[in-house]
Amino acid sequence: EIVTYTSAFDTLATELASGNPPDIVGPMGVDGAESFHGQWLDLTPLIEKTGYDLTQYDEGAVNFYKTGGEGQLGIPFGIYPSVMYYNKALFDEAGLNYPPHKYGEEYVWPDGTKSVWDYDTVRQIAMILTVDQNGNDATSPDFDPDHIVQYGYVPQYQDARAMGSYFGAGSLVAADGKTAQIPSEWAAAWKWIYNGTFTDHFIPDWTVINSPDWGAGDTFGSGRVGMALTHTWYYSEITLEDWDMAAVPAYDGKTTANFNADTFRIMKTTKNADAAFEVLTYLLGDASLKLLNTYGAMPARIADQADYLSTVEAQYPWKPDFQVAVDGVAYADNPSFEAYIPNYLEARDRVVNEFTTLIQTTAGLNMDDEIAKLKSDLQIIYDKQK
Repeated sequence: EIVTYTSAFDTLATELASGNPPDIVGPMGVDGAESFHGQWLDLTPLIEKTGYDLTQYDEGAVNFYKTGGEGQLGIPFGIYPSVMYYNKALFDEAGLNYPPHKYGEEYVWPDGTKSVWDYDTVRQIAMILTVDQNGNDATSPDFDPDHIVQYGYVPQYQDARAMGSYFGAGSLVAADGKTAQIPSEWAAAWKWIYNGTFTDHFIPDWTVINSPDWGAGDTFGSGRVGMALTHTWYYSEITLEDWDMAAVPAYDGKTTANFNADTFRIMKTTKNADAAFEVLTYLLGDASLKLLNTYGAMPARIADQADYLSTVEAQYPWKPDFQVAVDGVAYADNPSFEAYIPNYLEARDRVVNEFTTLIQTTAGLNMDDEIAKLKSDLQIIYDKQK
């Protein structure tokens, strides 16, 4: 059965309600899977029974599907690691060296001094890359934040969960599965984004991000933004030339390169677990390269990645460093930023739509108050779940 992405949720929900769900569903990401939380089969017994080799995948990709208390709910298939995209021409124009491509390397300033590649360094670089209509950058006392013609950084396609997770993996629900919490790293990330938008002005606000003059959502693609942090599914959409990829920055000494990934899953309702697992391993094995080409994903199997890299790099005359994406898999967020929280769809809307929009549109907020309110609202939403 083949359905479109837009109808997939309703189709599966209807089939579940009618008692006639499929054995295997996919490919789907974490967000889609968590919309049907509790419906997925733990593959651990089948992996052990068949001796299926998980070492063919990066450990970080395998652990990504180990969901607290539920087991191994998936096996890696198509992955979309995070990278820091950067516009080489804007760095050249500013006289700045490019960001590091290797995880653990420091950033080298033009005078030869070095800084840890973290979000403090990103802020410093981004302010230099942010320029007003008179040519003043955001470090200048003459900088005019009302007439910016170039920004230093954008959290490209990130909702508040993604923003938070780049500062550290975490969850909006405590280990008891019912108590709302805000990870300290996420609160720090939201404040960093907010200050970068409304105080330091190196991040565009919601209006600019969605303006046709700035790419109508594809802000980095406008050619007027120095750096953008997002996933590898984005590279195929970039019309801009001469961009490259750098390592994801660290926060407080630790790097988290949050992860998008699609795979096929087996439903708990299956009456044919052994046969379903055999088909699943075929989709992840012999059929995977053809399917991955269709879906535009990076292979999760390590043995297939070299050919993938050579193929995609050949598409770009300036040879972006796709090895950065491969290296980032080891830093995947676990738990995923899209992982389950109670009353998932309503809670997701409060965070992804309401809170994300708030912190990108509204100047003058007390972020501590807004974060506390988010936590309180989430608890109310969680408590609705029977």
